[in-house]
Order: sequence, then C-alpha cells, then structure tokens
Amino acid sequence: MASDDVAMASTGRPQLLARGRALEWITLSWNVIGIVVLAIAAIAARSVALAGFGLDSLIEIGASTVVLWELADVDAGRQRRALRLIGGAFVLLAGYLAIQSSLVLATGDHPRHSVLGIVWTAITAAVMFSLAAGKAATGKALDNAVLRTEGKVTTIDGILALAVLIGLVLNATLGWWWADPAAGYVLVYYGAREAKAALHAT
Repeated sequence: MASDDVAMASTGRPQLLARGRALEWITLSWNVIGIVVLAIAAIAARSVALAGFGLDSLIEIGASTVVLWELADVDAGRQRRALRLIGGAFVLLAGYLAIQSSLVLATGDHPRHSVLGIVWTAITAAVMFSLAAGKAATGKALDNAVLRTEGKVTTIDGILALAVLIGLVLNATLGWWWADPAAGYVLVYYGAREAKAALHAT
C-alpha cells in the first residue's frame, strides 16, 4: 500500500468528510472565478473552445454543489440522484458544443488570439489535476461513489483545459483557427463519455 493510502486509511471518517468538502469548496470557488475569466476571454476572442470550457466550469460548479449536498447526508438514494444530475449536465454540454463547433467550422468564423485564455487554462489544468488526485484518494477512503465520480469530472476538467490550451496556442502561434473548434470536439467526446459513465453508475 502506498504511503498516501496508508495515511488516508488511518484518517477518521469525520476528517475524511471534512477533507472531501474542502476539496469541493476549492473546486467550486475556482470555477466561479473561472466563469468570469472565461466569459471575458471567450467574448473577446470569439472562441467556441473558451465558451465551452466556461460551460464546463459551470457544470463543475453544479457537480461540486451536488457532492457537498450528498456528503451532508450520505445514502444510496442521494448518490443515485447526484450521479444522474452530473450525467445530465454532461449530456447538455456535449450537445451544445457539438452544434457550436460544427457551426464555427461550417461558417469559417476565425477566433482571435487570447493571451488571457492561454494563461487561465494553463493554470487551471495544474489546479484541476491536483484537486482530482485529492478527491480520488478521499473518495476511495470513504468508499463514496459520488466523490470518486466527481473526482473524474475534475480530471476531465484538467484534460479539457489542456485541450483548449493547445487549441489556443496553435491558433496564436500558427494561425490554425480550426484548432479552436477542434478543441470543442474534444470537450464533446469527454462530455459524452462522462455522461454515459455517470448515468450508467445509477
């Protein structure tokens, strides 16, 4: 057993619940700020990827809220309802981005460069991967399916931040405008996959 697992196993349930709630509050707060930053960057750059990532941040806020609600009173019924809510939000995200990315490619609407978007997505990727690792370990120690699932959502958030970052950098450095809506399709794929996983878990 790894040292982190040993330390987690020796932690009492109240402490684990408090840790899980703290991780969710950090995630929620980061994404509240992120929605504002991403909205400004997306409007300025006319970027479908940044707009989609902003919507993903909104879903992450909802997911964190659901987990905080679920951790306040853990029972099977709440877990199923929480997982359905998370899955449904991802269905909406995937549908929106599929339509929006297709429209941008069809019309050839070129997004502008976004230094703000590049900086924010780079930092967000690092933050989300760190939070996801903490949620995975805490969820495992608590044997809490919702916290583990939301930890996967946070991992996806980090992956999507990297995908959007790559699209923004390619657009800024090489003029590959289509990399922005292409990053939107990456969000569609992961959104659909996580929606399926969350809904099947119920």
